[in-house]
Amino acid sequence: MRHDLMTFDVMIAGGNYVGLALALALAQAVPGVRLAVIEPRRPDELGADGRAFAIAAAGRRLFEALGVWDEVAAVASPVVEMVITDSRLADVVRPVFLTFEAERDGPLAHMVGNGALVAALRRAAAAAGVALLADAVADFTSGAGAVEVTLAAGGRLASRLLVAADGGRSRLRGLAGIGVNRWDYGQSAVVATIRHERPHDGRAEEHFLPSGPLATLPLADDADGRHRSSLVWAEAPAVAERLARCDDFLFESELTRRLGQRFGTLEAVGRRAAHPLGLTLARRLVAPRLALVGDAAHAMHPIAGQGLNLGLNDVAALAEVLADGLRLGRDPGAADLLADYERWRLADILRVSATADALTRLFSNDRLALRLLRDVGLGVVDRLPPLKRWLMTAAAGPAGRAPKLTLGTRL
Repeated sequence: MRHDLMTFDVMIAGGNYVGLALALALAQAVPGVRLAVIEPRRPDELGADGRAFAIAAAGRRLFEALGVWDEVAAVASPVVEMVITDSRLADVVRPVFLTFEAERDGPLAHMVGNGALVAALRRAAAAAGVALLADAVADFTSGAGAVEVTLAAGGRLASRLLVAADGGRSRLRGLAGIGVNRWDYGQSAVVATIRHERPHDGRAEEHFLPSGPLATLPLADDADGRHRSSLVWAEAPAVAERLARCDDFLFESELTRRLGQRFGTLEAVGRRAAHPLGLTLARRLVAPRLALVGDAAHAMHPIAGQGLNLGLNDVAALAEVLADGLRLGRDPGAADLLADYERWRLADILRVSATADALTRLFSNDRLALRLLRDVGLGVVDRLPPLKRWLMTAAAGPAGRAPKLTLGTRL
């Protein structure tokens, strides 16, 4: 390691919720550990993409353990019910085939906007002593004792471990030579926030239409008390691009055609964007002195709402492995520690990814036989409470050995 470089124990490329949560977990678990998060976008830009996330029980417990949940919960909306319909666009009636309702142990999930989540984590990470660097990683070289990073602005840094939390199109993953398996679904998702006349009452809805799923997810009312929901609307790529770029009147008209009068008058607010949908799985989670977390390791269709929660499970597992090693004086970039993280996470990632892929292929399809099969299946699940509870439990946390943070236990 060159001694003329600013050095860190762990450097994280990516300042969204995954990177910030990992930095915060390590800062709290190992006092004195030298941590940096590198993110080129301004804090206000990070939350301006219109996305919102469903935080499941394991994610809520992780944020409780990190001490940020009270701030997040203050701007979150509990999801107390989820309904699933399956119909064609021209159908007058859209019967509900499956309903999930909150039980005594709390809501199904909490919906929170990306901006509020990132802001809470960023404040906590800065207070914990994490260096927040406004730059991007242009290149890196892994050596025997450290990884040397070249920044886009021209500076150089060194760290014992580099973590790629830089999203589904991860630059670091490519620089490390880690290949991916990718399946394109031939869809794009229009992501937007809508205001509406009638309250959502904490109900999330997923409508399976021939072009793909359309989900409305409850958000907290805005500062003026107006009702809001997050929208994820899958369409053919060309249609999605037109919907993202068209004027508000046309967008609201097309949306009302699909949702009917459930919400009363609808109004699109803020930015709309279309995101190509596919399943991307990194062939490895680690390389010499590098670990992948979040979308850099796995990016999937939002149909199952598990993208954030799967990323938080990565955070909890990697933080636990690294914290245990650092307390023993171990090198956080040691190959055996990174291999432990990879073994721990692979089964859960494959399970959730395979489930999301199967659901996407089953429900983004207008073949009559498949429609009949899935509608019968949804009806059977709805009439078997033990099976519904099992599905809710499976969605609430990781399979196999659960990391401590997902159980609400501090490291």
